[in-house]
Amino acid sequence: MGCLFALFAGIFPRFALFIVWVARPKLVEAAFDSWIWPLLGLIFLPFATLMYVILWRTGGLSGLDWFWIVLAGVLDIAHWAASWTQRRQAPGYPSTVQR
Repeated sequence: MGCLFALFAGIFPRFALFIVWVARPKLVEAAFDSWIWPLLGLIFLPFATLMYVILWRTGGLSGLDWFWIVLAGVLDIAHWAASWTQRRQAPGYPSTVQR
């Protein structure tokens, strides 16, 4: 079951973070002080927020944990950048810039 969740979280991080938040709300509440940070993470950086919640322990994160959080943040930003560069392939989008 854990491997299925890991595969699912890699493909759908927003849904996986939502499932963790619903199934184990104390885990998310322990990692964050208020509800606004996980909500913003769910919207803008879902994979990094999911990694932060999973890796967080009492006393904070250690050195190698931050590596995984930064890597997840880079993957989130790469996803945003890729979708921004592919916007021109959308139907109805002008192919050239008109001045």
